[in-house]
Amino acid sequence: MRVLILGMGKTGKLVAEIARERGHSVSVLDAKENAGARALTPPFVAGFDVVIDFTTPEGVIHNMRACLATGAKMVVGTTGWYSHLADMRGLAERKHAGLLYGTNFSVGVQVMLQLAQRMGEALKSAGYTFSIDESHHVGKLDSPSGTAISLAEAVESATGGKVPITAKREGDVMGLHTLNARSGADKLVLTHEAFSRRGFAEGAVRAAEWLATRTGCYDFRDVFAQM
Repeated sequence: MRVLILGMGKTGKLVAEIARERGHSVSVLDAKENAGARALTPPFVAGFDVVIDFTTPEGVIHNMRACLATGAKMVVGTTGWYSHLADMRGLAERKHAGLLYGTNFSVGVQVMLQLAQRMGEALKSAGYTFSIDESHHVGKLDSPSGTAISLAEAVESATGGKVPITAKREGDVMGLHTLNARSGADKLVLTHEAFSRRGFAEGAVRAAEWLATRTGCYDFRDVFAQM
């Protein structure tokens, strides 16, 4: 499979490494080479089976518009752009492109989201209140994280209540998310801690392999079990 990776941050570099380990042909564009998505011309994009984006909330919108307009297959690991999701989904559908996005490509996080919804369903009538704490490295651009927002949405869909999020940016924390459920009698805690970026990167490459033969718009949480 011919893979184009947009973004040369720590995660993007690891995605490239893992894609090569899995036998794929890999090309990489950093921000300087692709300012405003100018490098993503239709003939250039046509040379790849899948595009994987780990850039910035600002840059990814330009990249998606350029790639999806050509009917390309695109995996987006960048977060912080979801106010444009309806537009990007519509573009993918009109152009018969493929778009797979996710707030987190770790399988462990996906299981946590499922458990969070089950906690909400089980405890919503038992007097529990929910809150979320999340920590990431100082270079993470969006706050709260997309994963924390997804976690809150999972609980809120079950309880109908608002779940507050406390976000911290410190050191080189890969990602620490904690869901707290507290009552007057006890406290239940669900935690996911990432020790490295490898779980995110492997998930993104597996997502690209899955998307290569499909069109349409998909959320990673809905399809990760198929990979």
